[in-house]
Amino acid sequence: MSEILRIDLNCDLGESFGTYTLGMDEDVIPHVTSVNIACGYHAGDPIVMEKTVKMAVKNGTAIGAHPSFPDLMGFGRREMKLSQDEVYAYVKYQLGALYAFVKSCGGEMQHLKAHGALYNMAGKDMSMALGLARAVKDFDSQMLLLGLPDSKMEEAAAEVGIGYVSEFFADRAYNDDGSLVNRKLEGSVIHDSALACERVIRMISKGEVETYTGGILKLGCKSVCVHGDNKAAIEFVKQIRSALAEAGVEAANMRKVMGA
Repeated sequence: MSEILRIDLNCDLGESFGTYTLGMDEDVIPHVTSVNIACGYHAGDPIVMEKTVKMAVKNGTAIGAHPSFPDLMGFGRREMKLSQDEVYAYVKYQLGALYAFVKSCGGEMQHLKAHGALYNMAGKDMSMALGLARAVKDFDSQMLLLGLPDSKMEEAAAEVGIGYVSEFFADRAYNDDGSLVNRKLEGSVIHDSALACERVIRMISKGEVETYTGGILKLGCKSVCVHGDNKAAIEFVKQIRSALAEAGVEAANMRKVMGA
């Protein structure tokens, strides 16, 4: 019997706060297998966190924390120079905040995915990466860390002894070194849904993606990040699910994909 191909579809949610509404969480959740829920530092608030957790539990969607630098005004996209211990404490604090809602709603914490500048910096800075990985390990050693393949985050996860899941960005351009192209550059975000779907299938079947410069980057990812913050993106998520089904690939949460 041939091996079943599986891939996780993750999405960043719970990013509304106060009187501000961001994203289309209720529409996205049924179409993804894992969600990364904002923990209040870059977006989200207690009301939104609980509402998002309840929707995920109701839909059987795996839950992950989406911690950030304490940067609400900058949406977590501004770089901060933090020590390893500061990253560790800030991340563990946010994990605890989300877990209060997850536990009371009868859910489980599957993974952690850093947000914005913290994600990008920890991908290249071993000290920050270890801050992330240590926080996950000390909170729950069975939790998974989600991040870029062949990054410092993956090295840190291996060093502290936690599971790591590499993710692929369907709608973001890649540099030759595997990092994401700066959003300020033209072409850094892919808006052609057909092209994005082709990239996903190519990554799954061949383990490669074309880079921003036209080169070929080899990577093997177990999760695909999809964005659902507008109506066009909702249709995009549906198209990815359809493309996966046509290719004989099952959409499943990270633990199932990893065989955990």
